[in-house]
Amino acid sequence: MIGSAVQNLITLTDAFFLGRVGETEFAAIGLVGVFYLLITSIGYSFSKAGQIMIARRMGQRKEGEVGMITHNMMAFAMFLATILFFMMKFGGDFIFSFSTDAIHKACVDYLDYRSYGVFFSYTGVIAVALYTGVARTTVIIYNALVMGVVNTIFNYGLIFGEWGFPEMGIAGAGLASTISEIVATSIFIIYAFWDKHAKNEYRIWKRPKIYIGIIKKQISLSIPIILQSVVGLGSWFVFFAIIESMGETPLAVSNMIRTIYLLFMIPSWGFASGVNTIVSNLIGQNQKDAVFHAVTKTAWLCFIFTVICASSLLLFPETVLQVNTDDPQLISGAKDLVSILFVILILFAFGSVYFNGLIGTGATYKALKLQLVSVVAYLVYVILINELLLHPEVVVLPIPVDDGTTVMTIPTLRLLYFQSQLYIAWFAEAIYWAVTLVLSIWYLKTNRWTVKGAMLFDEEEKNHQVEAQGTESH
Repeated sequence: MIGSAVQNLITLTDAFFLGRVGETEFAAIGLVGVFYLLITSIGYSFSKAGQIMIARRMGQRKEGEVGMITHNMMAFAMFLATILFFMMKFGGDFIFSFSTDAIHKACVDYLDYRSYGVFFSYTGVIAVALYTGVARTTVIIYNALVMGVVNTIFNYGLIFGEWGFPEMGIAGAGLASTISEIVATSIFIIYAFWDKHAKNEYRIWKRPKIYIGIIKKQISLSIPIILQSVVGLGSWFVFFAIIESMGETPLAVSNMIRTIYLLFMIPSWGFASGVNTIVSNLIGQNQKDAVFHAVTKTAWLCFIFTVICASSLLLFPETVLQVNTDDPQLISGAKDLVSILFVILILFAFGSVYFNGLIGTGATYKALKLQLVSVVAYLVYVILINELLLHPEVVVLPIPVDDGTTVMTIPTLRLLYFQSQLYIAWFAEAIYWAVTLVLSIWYLKTNRWTVKGAMLFDEEEKNHQVEAQGTESH
């Protein structure tokens, strides 16, 4: 459950400490944090294709092919990581050129160190895909906890200059996060080296051999999943870019809500990742009729767990919000958004599980089409809100002061009512997950996926048989 949200864990830790540095740094991590989540989601989405293939092999009792799938998955992941590293390292100035000078500098400072972590992040998600696909997730949980501890220690030292470390501010958060990923990846490698199942059954440590056919099938399966992440998180990045145009305070408040959102998303991320394996395994066992029941059962379990966890948000909102910062102005602004956040979390609990259940069937291109409908609804709403509410005319308002005569000219919505603006803007997330939920349930119930998903897997199986036989001698 924790392992499938490792990047969320890092983002939460960074935000926790930067909320104590200043409003600019806290606002900036909200923007650059979403961007880096977009980068890592590309690798995570590609690894989910491998996870689906591994789970299918396990369901077919073909454990010996797991290593070959993992090797080819790793090879392409490193290729992707190299391209994205250079994009972040040398394109940061351009990417955040739309923001204010202070936000721009903070984002680039963070990304300068954070960009190196992409190689270790992508290695980590391959390991997560491997151990999730074979349904052995304990190591993922422990690994994520170690990473969180390491990130916390180095964040404190590098951001504030404690324990002999230099005081680096937001740049220190980027470096700390990269160090934590290096440690986490090292643990995965050491564990896999001593894991008897990985050696003997999965053949992870057999001499790797690259099969272009397998990589092509992984890419074919993962492209729609990657596009889903790019479209989904890309629209979220656009949302935060629009909020940034309102000023640092609204951006900082939205970042508070985002970090709490990420915190309470963790159970849903876990259930959504697990349902991929469950569905793919059921299909591998030729139990397609059990898929919708399994997804529905998982969704209700996710809902119950989310409500139990998120109830603290309604009962003790100020206490929960203080996880981010002690600034009373920011806490007051974020408190007004708690109710809409709770609604979003409920919709996300159901929507993410049903949607990932659909992905687990192999009908990934159809899932992409469904998500595009949700994103269009999301962006239309966000753009309309931006035009109607976030760019108000400057009006004259009589504001009484001591002499009762002074009249002040201010942009009323922008300065006095940004809380209600944010409430309406954040409703876009509720629209997105509501549409996603309805479309995912509808398509799963039509059983059309039994044809589309099976066709993709059957084609992959036929093209893979000859290559798989070749690994027996390695």
